[in-house]
This record gives sequence, structure tokens and C-alpha cells, in this order.
Amino acid sequence: MSALQEVAATQGRPAGTDDLPSAARGGPVGHALARVARLHRVAAGRLLRGAGLYPGQESVMMHLWDVGAVRQAELIKAVDLDPSTVTKMLQRLEQAGHVRRRPDPRDGRAVLVEATEQSCGLHDEVAGAWAGLEEHTLAGLNPAERAQLAHLLSRVEANLFAETAGCRAPAED
Repeated sequence: MSALQEVAATQGRPAGTDDLPSAARGGPVGHALARVARLHRVAAGRLLRGAGLYPGQESVMMHLWDVGAVRQAELIKAVDLDPSTVTKMLQRLEQAGHVRRRPDPRDGRAVLVEATEQSCGLHDEVAGAWAGLEEHTLAGLNPAERAQLAHLLSRVEANLFAETAGCRAPAED
């Protein structure tokens, strides 16, 4: 046991938690996940800015590129964001010429959303941004560590999904 681990053990908290806010000391992993998620979003935002996108808009575009035209209600479920957030995203994406909204010919009350031909040029930029972000984020990890991290995060996600079933993600833009 290292000196840091011994000190932490005598104080009843995990090693490496000395720098945490006192209320977060019972959840160092959760605190780390929150910090990492925030930093990842900031880094993604910087990379996506070059493509003229805000964080979250690339998820909408990726879904539309992969599945084609979908009802707006289905898109909202797929990206798991608040409807007002998706509506605002779609307005911005439509103004930029990346998406088109039109009435669903099978149900005039529903709206179909689709990526425009113009947006196809963004696909490679978004793919490049995500690949670059992945490399930057995982720098120094070997392939086995990367696979292990992906596996562990998948388990954490499953735990959180089970805990939050039926809950909507917080509204973001």
C-alpha cells in the first residue's frame, strides 16, 4: 500500500480524493466522470466549431445521415434530448442549410426531418473531429486499455440507464 493509500485509508476515503470537494469524496468516480464529460464536451465543441456546429448538433446530423428522413418526434427520442432543445437545434441547422423539415406525406400533422445534400460535406468533417477527439482523449492508452475502458464505460452506462429508465436527459444546446 502506498503512503497516499495508507493516509486515505486512515481517513476513511479512497486514495486520491484529497483534492475533491468534501461532498464528492463519497463518489470520486462520479465526480471524475462529470469532469471528464464536461471537458470532452468542451473539446468536442472546439473541434466542431470548425464545421459550424454546436455540441449536440453533430449527434442529430449523424442520426439523419445514418437513417435518412425521420419524423421529428422519432428524432427527439433517438437523440434523447428535450423536444424544445431539438427544435432549437433543428432551427439552427435548417438556417445553415444542413437539414430540411417538411410535412410527412402519410400524416400531415407530423414533420419529417432530413439531412440536405449540402450537409453531406459535413459528414467527413464530423467524422474527422470525432476521430481526432478520440485520439486526443485516449492518448497514452494502449489498445487493450482502450478496449477495457470502452467495456467498463459500457457497464457504467448500463447501470445508469437502468437507474434512470424513463428519465429524459437534461436540456442542452
